[in-house]
Amino acid sequence: MKPQTLLVAVLTYRRPTTLKRGLATMLEHVTELAQDTNRSISPSIVVIDNDPAESAKDTVLAFNSELIRYVAEPMPGISAGRNRALDEAAHHDLLAFIDDDEEPQELWLEPLLDTWRKSRPAAVMGRVVSQFEADLDPWIAAGSFFRRRRMPTGTVIPAAAAGNLLLDMHQVRKAGVRFNNSFGLTGGEDTLFSRLLVQAGGTILWCDESVATDFVPADRTTREWVLRRAWSHGNSAALVDIHSAQRAMQKGTARLRSVLRGVLRMCGGSLRFGFGMIADSPRHQARGLRTAYRGAGMLAGGVGVAYREYAREARLHSWWKRRAVQRTWGSR
Repeated sequence: MKPQTLLVAVLTYRRPTTLKRGLATMLEHVTELAQDTNRSISPSIVVIDNDPAESAKDTVLAFNSELIRYVAEPMPGISAGRNRALDEAAHHDLLAFIDDDEEPQELWLEPLLDTWRKSRPAAVMGRVVSQFEADLDPWIAAGSFFRRRRMPTGTVIPAAAAGNLLLDMHQVRKAGVRFNNSFGLTGGEDTLFSRLLVQAGGTILWCDESVATDFVPADRTTREWVLRRAWSHGNSAALVDIHSAQRAMQKGTARLRSVLRGVLRMCGGSLRFGFGMIADSPRHQARGLRTAYRGAGMLAGGVGVAYREYAREARLHSWWKRRAVQRTWGSR
């Protein structure tokens, strides 16, 4: 029987240290999988460099492995990189995404593949756990902001992040979905992609045994970063909801819903923050303020403001002033 082909795609942008560390472990996993005759999988890795200066090239080529390829994707934005991965996997059976600041743990690819084999879903999402460069600020620890969800393996989920994600490329091609370039600098592109995959009839399953470690630098464990991230996530969630709507009336409803939900979160978060101040509870203070910031981001998204978290210049722009972003209101 012809082995199934698996492509592991690593998107990178100016993170040579974490890329080198993660890629070394990925290569070990892929090499072991290639030698496992019981699984009948032919795996390889592609590193997609989103830096026009090709800063990751030397790091990748230094591995000198036939199992690793390097490609450059000069179009800015994570959507462009992910679409390049889809193109590179055009003739593959499976595609696995993992980020350049992540490193697989002992169990990673095999559980994803085992979960996929049982029922052949369109996608399988694994866990990501955080490892911190520095001790957490007590405010951050009290808010449990880096604690990620866990579910029983096989649980059906409505959308997925792409930090540890396996895709059935036959189903992806049949669905005709790609990552929307308008979300390449705002984030949320993976949520939108996976939602559209589900709308097209695909199923996404959770795999709790598959784990990748996310290395969190010190500058991402500050109060300012957490609150900015909450605003960004609220903003992108609203924009994804609006874009996912299929008709004009549904889009209008989605905009109104985002505004109302944003206002409710701002009010509820503010009340919780105030209670935390009175009760001297760092947890209620932290969680309340984060909820309020997320609500503000949702409100902004509902009225047409997009926060470009991954922009290399200005972060905020009008949702209506950019042609590329305007297309997200009326097209899929």
